[in-house]
Formats: sequence, structure tokens, C-alpha cells
Amino acid sequence: MARTTQAMHVARTKSRRVNKAGETVEYESVLLRRSFRQDGKVKHETLANLSALPEPAIEAVRGALAGNPAVFSAEGLEVVRSLPHGHVAAVAAQAKALGMPALLGRAGRMRDIAVALVIARVCRPASKLATTRWWTDTTLAEDLGVADATTDEVYAAMDWLAGRQEALEKALASRHLSEEANPDRLALFDLSSSWVTGHKCPLAARGYSRDGKKGLEQIEYGLLTDPHGRPVSVRVVPGNTADPTAFEDLAADFKTRYRLGEMVMVGDRGMITSARIEQLKELGGLGWVTALRAPAIMALAAENGPLQMSLFDQTDLAEISHPDYPGERLIACRNPALAAERARKRGELLTATETELVKITAAAEAGRLQDAGKIGLRAGKVIGRYKMEKHYRLTITETSFTFARDEEQIAAEAALDGIYIIRTTIQDTHMDAARVVATYKSLANVERDFRSIKAIDLQLRPVHHYTETRVRAHVFICMLAAYLTWHLRKAWAPLTFTDEHRPEPENPVAPAARSTAAQTKASRRTTADGQPAYSFRSLLDHLGTLTRNRLHVNGTGKNAGFDLVTTPTPIQRQAFELIGQPIPTTIGGK
Repeated sequence: MARTTQAMHVARTKSRRVNKAGETVEYESVLLRRSFRQDGKVKHETLANLSALPEPAIEAVRGALAGNPAVFSAEGLEVVRSLPHGHVAAVAAQAKALGMPALLGRAGRMRDIAVALVIARVCRPASKLATTRWWTDTTLAEDLGVADATTDEVYAAMDWLAGRQEALEKALASRHLSEEANPDRLALFDLSSSWVTGHKCPLAARGYSRDGKKGLEQIEYGLLTDPHGRPVSVRVVPGNTADPTAFEDLAADFKTRYRLGEMVMVGDRGMITSARIEQLKELGGLGWVTALRAPAIMALAAENGPLQMSLFDQTDLAEISHPDYPGERLIACRNPALAAERARKRGELLTATETELVKITAAAEAGRLQDAGKIGLRAGKVIGRYKMEKHYRLTITETSFTFARDEEQIAAEAALDGIYIIRTTIQDTHMDAARVVATYKSLANVERDFRSIKAIDLQLRPVHHYTETRVRAHVFICMLAAYLTWHLRKAWAPLTFTDEHRPEPENPVAPAARSTAAQTKASRRTTADGQPAYSFRSLLDHLGTLTRNRLHVNGTGKNAGFDLVTTPTPIQRQAFELIGQPIPTTIGGK
């Protein structure tokens, strides 16, 4: 994309508007502009609005740009303030392009604060108090008029936003889950959890912590996305809710709330269990793509079962059937890379377990460890730590301890290494086996969203709020920020290490691979056109160096000044071009 920068100039533009009295009023704006040629066309970029300056000062600026230092010199200007602008302007421009401010509701104080909270969560995730301090040092607070927002107003805006959640998510569901936008009628769903500070939140409870924060209270939340991982809806449930129960409740809620007539839910085998599938059948209209658990796979692999290793002699996937799964398709897959990894891991765990069990045997023989109960307790801790209970036969007496591997059981498990079976209601006339496998593996998209929301980009955790409404609002703000981040990451892929053209694997069971271009970009740390490659976060930081400066003309009135955006770097300019937006002098919201 050829682009040639030209000199700045002062332009006068006139416009006519009809006021409330019905009179036509003519307005004149004096703009500082930079012209450039792009794709053979001359375009203009507004850098500042000089309308507030007195006429002599405007003429002085015009003369200075014409190269007449006698008319105007550097001593005649004073930079009053400089504020980071590029990062918040880019995120705000993306939000406006997606129609997010309008989706939130009518223009007003609460909406402005809510929009500022979402943009700030993308640019600089922090607590609400830290956010209100940070945004005053950028153009975000000044342009949205929230620089004077108090903590109470921020909390009030969160309460207001929580009341708008259902309407906004309905709009997103209509946009991304409708039959026109999503002809395969697929929706990805997964659950995660984050720990909570304090002990007053009614949603906080002790449960299985995916953050590894054992003993701390947490909340659990379910994220619904389209097939590409674009966030559509999020729901918060108490932290001690079991995954299958949470899935059942939230699936019913999504179906009713968003009027999903025919939708296929994609979830992992720990969430969409056989019991949950029976309940989905009762709901009606919801199909599923999930996987079988290990006991069910072993049952199918029995001597006379349909799952035989000969199925994988020529291919890595095969369709089978069984009376226990009427009306469903079973697609058996074998991933050699996964098989090798599981064999390696099992061997390491067996070795680590036996190292500790040998110590217990020696202690018992030396008389340092006596009593069957104590010996059993210590041995139980070891095999429980490495989850190797099923692979050993233990013999415990009051004065001795011996162990032996259960080779038959180990061999039976090893025979199924790398094998998983997908079960689905999608008919083969609608989707072949390879696409079903790819659909199940697309759960990686929603897992990527969780990583972005929880740690990498948006830092949802820990949760500092105490009331149900504000906890839900906090998670909802993070989801909206993830929605913006999803689109920004996609648009800015040419500038970042993101793989722009990930190849479709010939074998859907094989691990995903990066394109050659992405590997080259990662190794050289440069983009295809030789520019430095950025991470998403470092690109935002670079955009933040694009500042807006308040200039005052000496010798004029107190308010006789104008704002001037610094000349963007090639990367900054390209970042705005990739989202299809000009570099704005101010952040607007419609």
C-alpha cells in the first residue's frame, strides 16, 4: 500500500446546519491537516482544530507552515500538556466500528463511564480505583468526560451495565449465532473459575480451582462463543457448582434467553456427560459435540466391541456405532503424537512413584515405620500425588510394605494411548467425520479466550467486588473487552506474531501446525514487510506513544490553544488502517 506523506497545511471548511429555531446557520472550521497520497489518491488527515484561535494566531500558524520564521517562531508556542492517545483511540475506534456504544444504550453519563471501563480493561487492566487514576493520564477520560468520575459513579455505572447485559448479549447472539451468520449452528461453551478476595461475596465458595488456588473462595463462569471463539455471552455461578450442573443450567438459560431453536453445543467430555446429554434431550432443540470418557472407550474396545486397533491401520479416524448411543455418531480418532506423549508421561510418573514407594519399603524394613494404618496412609499419599493408584498392587502388614506394578492394567491403558472418541448428533449429510473432529478441536478457541480474559490480556482475576451485581458486571466488562480484543487481534495479525494463515491440516487428527510465514515471522521477529513484529500487548504500548499535545500561542488568551496529534510512526498508521479507521484527534462515542 503506497503512501507518500506531504506537508501540513491550514484548511477552512464550511458547513450549514439547522438550529432548534429552524434557522440555517453557517459554521466555519479551521483545521490543521496533513495531506498524503494513497493508492494514487490524495487524502487528508486532520491533526488539530484551530477554530478556537484568534485570527492573527491562525495566520501565524499558516505562515510558519509556509516556511516564514519571521511570521511565527517556535518561541511563540508552548506545549501545555501531552497525553497518550493512540492506544485508547484505536480501541475506541474498534468499539465504534462494532457498534458497541450503541449496543450499550443511549448516550449519557453511565454509558460513557461503562465504555471507558471496557476500553481501559483492554488497554491497561487494573482494579476500578487504579483505572480511574490511569485514565486521567490519557485522552480517554478527557474525551469521554469521565475525568471527574467518582468511585461511586463507577460502581453505579457497573450496576447500570449489569442491567443492560441481557439486551446486549441478545444482540450479539443475533449477530453471531443466527442461521445467517452461523449456518452450521455451532456454539462453543466452556467453564472456568477465578478466586475472590475477601469473604463477603455471596457467589464465592470453595470448589475445584482451575487457578491452583486451593483453599480460596472462587466464582465460576461459563463463556459462550461462536465457532471462531468470538465471545457472545457469559454467566457467573457460585464457585462450588459442579461442571455438569453448571452446563445444564446455563445451556437451558442460553436456549430460553436467546431463543436458540436448533443449536449444537460443543463442550469437553468432563462437562457434557452422558447424564447431561439426557437432560439436553429433554430440553429439545440442542445437539452436542463432545467426547467419551475413558471407561466408555474401554467398554467399546472390549474383545467383541466395535473399537478395534485394526481400524487405524490405514487411517487415523473411523466411524463406529453402538446400541448404547442411538441416533448418534461415534468417531474414533488415534493421534500418534498424543500416544507418544502419554506413554512418556506415564513412564515418568511410574518412575517417580516407585522412587517414593521404595523409601516406604526401606523405612518399614528398618523398623522406622510401623503399623499398617500409618504405612497405608503414607503410601496412599504417594500414589495419590501421582495418580497412579490403578497401576499398582500394594501389600501392607503391620511391619512390612511391598508393591508391584499391575502390568496387565498398564498394558490395557497403553493400548488406548492417543485414542479418543467423539460423539455427536450432527448427521453425516451435514458434516463429514473430518469436520466433526475439527469442530471438537475448535474448543481450543474458547480456551484461548479464557487465557486472554484471565491472565494474558484482561486480568479478570482476582475478583475484588463483594456484591453479586458488581461481580457479574466485572466479568461482563471483561467479556466485552475480550470481544474487542478478539477483533483487534484478528485485524492486527499482520503486525503481530499471530499466524495470519494457519494451514488446514490434511489429517484433522494431527496436531495443529503453524504456517511457514508465521514461523519466519517468529524467528526473525519481523513482519513480512520488514517492520518489527509485536505482541498484542506491546503493540498497544507502542500505540500509546502516539500522543495528543495541547499547544498554546503565547500572547493570546488563556483558552486560545489547540490540540495537535504527533506524527504517527508507520506501525501506528498501519494499525489504524488495518481496523479501517482514520487516526482521530478526539475519541467519540456513538
